[in-house]
Amino acid sequence: MSTTPQHTSGATPSVTTDFDVIVVGAGFGGLYMLHRLRGLGLKTVVLEAGDGVGGTWYWNRYPGARCDVESKFYSYSFDEELQQEWEWSERYASQPEILRYLEHVADRFDLLRDIRLGTRVTAAHLQEDEGVWSVGTDTGEELTSRYCVMATGSLSVGKDLEFEGLEDFEGACYRTSRWPHEGVDFTGKRVAIIGTGSSGVQSIPAIAQQAAQVTVLQRTAGFTLPAHNRPLTADDHNSVKADYPALRQASRTSALGIPASEPPTLSALEASPEDRTARYQERWDEGAIARLSSAFTDLTTDMEANATAVAFIHSKIREIVKDPATAEKLLPRDYPFGAKRTCFDTGYYAAFNRDNVELVDVRATPITRVTAKGVATTETEYPVDALVFATGFDAMTGALLSMDIRGRAGLPLRDKWAAGPRTYLGLGIQGFPNLFLIAGPGSPSVLSNVVASIEQHVEWISECLDALRGRGATAIEATEEAENTWVDHVNAVSAGSLFMRADSWYLGANVPGKPRVFMPYAGGVGTYRKACDKVAANGYEGFDITAARD
Repeated sequence: MSTTPQHTSGATPSVTTDFDVIVVGAGFGGLYMLHRLRGLGLKTVVLEAGDGVGGTWYWNRYPGARCDVESKFYSYSFDEELQQEWEWSERYASQPEILRYLEHVADRFDLLRDIRLGTRVTAAHLQEDEGVWSVGTDTGEELTSRYCVMATGSLSVGKDLEFEGLEDFEGACYRTSRWPHEGVDFTGKRVAIIGTGSSGVQSIPAIAQQAAQVTVLQRTAGFTLPAHNRPLTADDHNSVKADYPALRQASRTSALGIPASEPPTLSALEASPEDRTARYQERWDEGAIARLSSAFTDLTTDMEANATAVAFIHSKIREIVKDPATAEKLLPRDYPFGAKRTCFDTGYYAAFNRDNVELVDVRATPITRVTAKGVATTETEYPVDALVFATGFDAMTGALLSMDIRGRAGLPLRDKWAAGPRTYLGLGIQGFPNLFLIAGPGSPSVLSNVVASIEQHVEWISECLDALRGRGATAIEATEEAENTWVDHVNAVSAGSLFMRADSWYLGANVPGKPRVFMPYAGGVGTYRKACDKVAANGYEGFDITAARD
């Protein structure tokens, strides 16, 4: 990764573009990127498919949608006045509140005048002779810029629905990832919910409170921990606001982008059964995913140690769910705790104690087709009035590969990534100069408090563009050697963990035909930040930098 930057004078002609930078996406990443680029005096536009800002929090409006990172940390740190003026109402903010926050940010910093809403990017082609990007949209426009930043989000494209007979269904169909903005009234309805990942876990208890009957079709039982959400008090706000500088700094150097408690010093296998259970119970009661997974030193690396956490969670499920047969179906058995995204819930397991909620194990009795009146399995047909698909996302790469992105010599990104995504630091791609990714594959991204990771990427990119301008340079591109070295490092880090013991969306295993490659960087936010800072401090080593024509 120690490639020396190559400076080639006169290689790129000076041309006029519509913009200095085009940013795709107006979620957390796109909004902050626009703010930073404006501060550099760069002419910037943000192109957003939705009719409002917010990214994933604009689209995901399903009942019960909520963040699994505490709101005091799932927020911007770049502006002290913003931190001091905004007050969250709950420990874990709901979708409507997070969306209000992002709308407030857009208004506060007057960002909307440079955002084109209802504009979906369909293509981004490098015009190699001119050294610019030509970006096409579904409105028929074609815009050009020197630089292009993809702030498209890791969980923004829902995976395709793969159910025979869906077109025959006579009831209403909904996807959690594209929920109607006007909401849905399920009163008196029979509802089938397919999928028990995060969106299913959050929506099932909420829908069950309204619908006449809820049939949950579960293929794989997941690990879900109680959020213990609560309203925030004035004392909560005052304490956090007084300590924000220290909390933010601790977040930046932590493994998960969240201030870490004292690191564990004891193996789960060294603790007595009584002490081990007591520690798990304490952390279960706290309501923080990271706390239980970091109870001991070896829960993420040793299967035997991990099995003690699995046994504890199994005991809690059996304790909550009254019907033993239903409880057994809800026990995750075929992968380690933490190897897939752990869910955070509000009353999920307790929902199965309701008379109007039924759990169907579709691994034992698979779905055969959707019928006109409901869902058929190998065993029976479940008549329903509405179908809710909580079937997840084409994560990490779905949004990028849904666009026709082409680099040098017209190389499509989907061809470059045919065997899995390849990036340098999750920021740049060899063969795609002046194209940057925010929280892309090869960065901590979905394994972190993503807002902290987004801020770090935005700041790195903006500082890079400022440095290029100071050098009189117009192009930057990851080298093949640096990209290969980083990809090897990402793979080596994940190979030593239990992440590889599960068929997860981290590996693309939820999308048929998608390459099985572990996509995020598992080395931690603090370690990753140091690597990025070192690259910048060494003159952006691992990148070729091209000077403008004199």
